Amino acid sequence: MLHSFPARLTRPRLIILAAVLAVAGLLIAVAGQTGPAHAATGRAARASAASWTSGPKPVIVLEHGAWADGSSWDQVVANLQDDGYTVYVPPNPLRGVSYDSAYLNDFLTHNTNLTGKPVALVYVDAFIPAQGDTLLGLASAKPGSCLGPQPFTAVPYPSIPAGDVDLYVQASVFPGCFANGLPPAEGAVLAATQRPLPFSALTEPSGPPAWATIPSWDIIGTADNVIPPAEQLAMAQRAGASITEIHAPHLSMISNPGAVTRVIEQAARATS
Repeated sequence: MLHSFPARLTRPRLIILAAVLAVAGLLIAVAGQTGPAHAATGRAARASAASWTSGPKPVIVLEHGAWADGSSWDQVVANLQDDGYTVYVPPNPLRGVSYDSAYLNDFLTHNTNLTGKPVALVYVDAFIPAQGDTLLGLASAKPGSCLGPQPFTAVPYPSIPAGDVDLYVQASVFPGCFANGLPPAEGAVLAATQRPLPFSALTEPSGPPAWATIPSWDIIGTADNVIPPAEQLAMAQRAGASITEIHAPHLSMISNPGAVTRVIEQAARATS
């Protein structure tokens, strides 16, 4: 669960950073278009978007969110690599807002293949918190989320702080909540392979947001059952993000990888 991370990094030249998924995440990149987008896949569908050659292409860093892992990006990664981009998908520890943010910051600042700093943010079906916001507060800001106290199974974890537990979305709830619009069998696999989030992450206040200093864009799935689209829109407008709406569920990077890829590549062109 990645809500924010330090907006300033010590290395001088990372052009694009991207991150995303599950209940929250962010995709760092710099472009998007306001208005609807339609899914497309394959080289031909992306040919015009990938045809520009104005210097080296930016590096893309994709980050997943809660109750997910990096495999959610598989088709988007394949699309971007097919179009000549260098892509990284570092693991998200999912241990809390500050811990996860520090982990990603360390990955960016100490990976010798990354020689710059983020220049933009793109959020994909994600919370976009302001300083002091909590996931629990944002989740209840608008009605309509399929998440609540009942869908979770609580499990202790090693060295657990007093009163904390890991939360798993129940297998019976996951397909219709997170994976609506996907084949039921695929939703069942995603439920079985989910990674948990500790309860404490829901109440940990977010730090200074990267979007306060870095231009941002937001992809909103209008069929998202996890984060109500109205809440996503309100957060995106508060952040001054450029908005792209697509008819997709919460896991739009799985259901609509072509549309997500296009926004990332638009972002890449805008930063070059």
